[in-house]
Amino acid sequence: MNAIEIRGLTKSFRGMYALDDLNMTVPQGAIYGFIGENGSGKSTTEKCICGHLVPDKGKITLFGKPYTDAGVRARVGALIENAGCFPASSVYANLMMQAINLGLKDRAGEIGRVLKIVRMEDNAKLQFKKCSLGMKQRIGIAMALLGDPALLILDEPINGLDTDGMRLMREILVDITKNYGCTVLISSHILGELEKIATHYGIIRQGKMIREIAASEMDSRSQVYVSLKTGDMGLAFELLRSVGCKVQFAEEGLRVYDVEDTGSLAAYLMRSGQQIGEMKKHRIGLEEYYVSLMSGREAM
Repeated sequence: MNAIEIRGLTKSFRGMYALDDLNMTVPQGAIYGFIGENGSGKSTTEKCICGHLVPDKGKITLFGKPYTDAGVRARVGALIENAGCFPASSVYANLMMQAINLGLKDRAGEIGRVLKIVRMEDNAKLQFKKCSLGMKQRIGIAMALLGDPALLILDEPINGLDTDGMRLMREILVDITKNYGCTVLISSHILGELEKIATHYGIIRQGKMIREIAASEMDSRSQVYVSLKTGDMGLAFELLRSVGCKVQFAEEGLRVYDVEDTGSLAAYLMRSGQQIGEMKKHRIGLEEYYVSLMSGREAM
């Protein structure tokens, strides 16, 4: 069973289409990276799933049931835009207000549970306004986790975080899926961080889904290349091309694609009188794949 299935989702504002016949499939238990430019329709999609917006047409199914079903709605937690907390109230008080709003029974126990998940149990008494950006993002996730949802929807939760904040957020999201069985839909512009945790990706452009791909499939299909710098880049380019290598100029020097034996490549260049200053092996990652897809050429 899929956590989310969307078919033909359309939403317009004053005659302009934010979503245009969008299709989307999020497997249960996935960390689904939702990627697209500003204005591509990511937030609109998430708001439609959460019921914050009513689509013009299309079908949204959550865990096999219509997204309007009251039972399935109770299984969805979301952090879209910000946590909506009272600045002068403590972390605990804000969570308690949300727990009351949700009608939870063991409120104190549930608050303790979510604070532990987001590594905030020692900051429960701290005023929200005194929390760092990373802490505020984690508090927002804690609020979304109240009631133990099966689906968590997060809109740009790692934007603006420092290195430690992003590392901690990664750990939390992996923990949520592995140890609590929660499916996570996360949008982000920081593709390098997303690539470290996502199991599936959806790439949206101008309101249309242009590609859905599993991380495992991307890894198996991604091209490997060697970047190198020599004393005479132009001559090295001609030498490599003359023996049938797929080579091109890039910012980091020369790129030689589909190289199995880097030692033989280096030996050939040195026999030809080239001095190699730098040589590294790479695999095309999410960011380059995304850029190539947006420009109409695939890097895989």
